[in-house]
Amino acid sequence: MPSTNTAVNRHSIAQRAQLTQESQIREASRYCDQFGAINLAQGLPDFPAPEALKQAAVEAILADHNQYCDPWGLADLRQGIAQKMAREQNVVVDPDREVTVCCGATEGLNLALLSLIDPGDRVLVFEPFYENYLPNLITCGGIPEFFLLEPPHWQIDENILQQVFRKGIKAVILNSPANPTGKVWRYEELEVLARYCQKYDAYVITDEIYEYIIYEGKHISMLSVPGMRERTIVVGGFSKTFCVTGWRLGYTIACATLTTAMRKLHDFLTICAPAPLQIAALTALQFSPDYFTNLGKEYRHKRDLLFPALAEIGLKPVLPQGAYYIWAETSAIAPDGDQAARYLAEQARIAAVPGKCFANPDRSVVPYIRFCFAKKESTLIAAIHNLLQLKENGDTPLL
Repeated sequence: MPSTNTAVNRHSIAQRAQLTQESQIREASRYCDQFGAINLAQGLPDFPAPEALKQAAVEAILADHNQYCDPWGLADLRQGIAQKMAREQNVVVDPDREVTVCCGATEGLNLALLSLIDPGDRVLVFEPFYENYLPNLITCGGIPEFFLLEPPHWQIDENILQQVFRKGIKAVILNSPANPTGKVWRYEELEVLARYCQKYDAYVITDEIYEYIIYEGKHISMLSVPGMRERTIVVGGFSKTFCVTGWRLGYTIACATLTTAMRKLHDFLTICAPAPLQIAALTALQFSPDYFTNLGKEYRHKRDLLFPALAEIGLKPVLPQGAYYIWAETSAIAPDGDQAARYLAEQARIAAVPGKCFANPDRSVVPYIRFCFAKKESTLIAAIHNLLQLKENGDTPLL
């Protein structure tokens, strides 16, 4: 007899979709509306992009650059990215065979994983990690191997690193400067990781989206470390540096063999990144060094504005070396980051992201929370006022 349960047959959802959880970062932004909260959750600047960049985009659209372009990216833009790598990392890159412009660093990371990882392959993920990495791994069937780094220094224990590699690691996801911790990887640490990658024949996918937002140390790409030229995929983009997160404009850099694999997938996923915005990005690559210097100074000021206020109310924030987030321990508010985030949204009208979305899903309690300070100074001052008001009220868990 034919099955009468047609609804089940009609909605047989793939396992990858069932395993993927909704974004807690975007969810935190949504409850800003519910509670009227100031959004210190999502990495979503509330100040404008550079005028020259916006004007370049307008002009490109008005000039009718509105159709498909070369799927690999505009030749001039790929050339500019290659020149940037040579100038800043002393790495010679072939723009025709090794650079691909894609729809944001998010697509770039997915392309890298889909090109390298088969179902069952193990991928090393340093924890705390950016929320997207787990759904990206689910999509390609990769198995995460978590390596917990402890605040405030986030140092690598080489003995543990060796144990993890012995399990059979196909690739490593590296994020520097790191979201959510602000860790900037030192050259000595990259050398250690490179040694194990070469010994165990593993690749590195390096997420460098915050490369210009650094307060201590300097950005060093794994692509520049000896022995890693053929086994590194750089994922970068324009979103964070130029305050255009909605443009979805990123790129990958890798040897020709890896790039060929990624380009085949990119062509059938998105065809090409937005053509007029690629033209505008050429303007961004021509900004003077002062722009990037001032970018770091401005974010350092914002960091130094918010950080002491978090400490004053009883949280234990970790001073970030880069990126634009502050990672803070929450036991002064609640034993778990989920509870703490909810409390701050309801009582202080501040939205932050619970630490659980940056942690191994097997952890039942994650007593951390992430704040974003990529905001106007007036926004941060308003948020600080709300936070300190909790302490002045005298009847909160913060006392």
